[in-house]
Amino acid sequence: MIYRFQLILFFVLIIGFQSCSYKKDGGETKSLNLDQVNEKLLKANKVAIEFERKQIDKLIDSSGWNMQVTATGLRYEIIENGNGTKAETGKLARFEYETKLITGKIVYSSALTGPKEFRIGSGGVESGLEEGILLLQAGDKARFVIPSFLAHGLSGDQDKIPPKATLIYTIKLIELE
Repeated sequence: MIYRFQLILFFVLIIGFQSCSYKKDGGETKSLNLDQVNEKLLKANKVAIEFERKQIDKLIDSSGWNMQVTATGLRYEIIENGNGTKAETGKLARFEYETKLITGKIVYSSALTGPKEFRIGSGGVESGLEEGILLLQAGDKARFVIPSFLAHGLSGDQDKIPPKATLIYTIKLIELE
């Protein structure tokens, strides 16, 4: 068993080292340095973010939503105004929600699981959701479009949310304690 693991690890390392080189036109093999690899990864990441941004803009336009955008890229729209206290770090937020993928598929809903709660500033929810909650006051109903990098990122949630998924939250902030 250990031998099999060592053999697999050996082949993974060989493949990894070979993938860090390329052939020039003359057939000569050149190794990519770390700066070149980082530059290629950065470029690929920028392309992916721009592609996701365009998908989000298309969804918002086709849905007729009147959304604001924050500096991080979170889109939000307050659908109904409440009259409660303002959300702030340290308060316990309790809210009803529906979470959809950009395709419109509902993945989670408080109609099935009951309201969700978390302490603002303590993590435990997507950073985009926490940022959105901080824009609200108790009683507000809002819609958030959360890019993947503010949601579950490259890994998804290992359940219903796939990797690199844009999320659409509709929430009603019930109370803040």
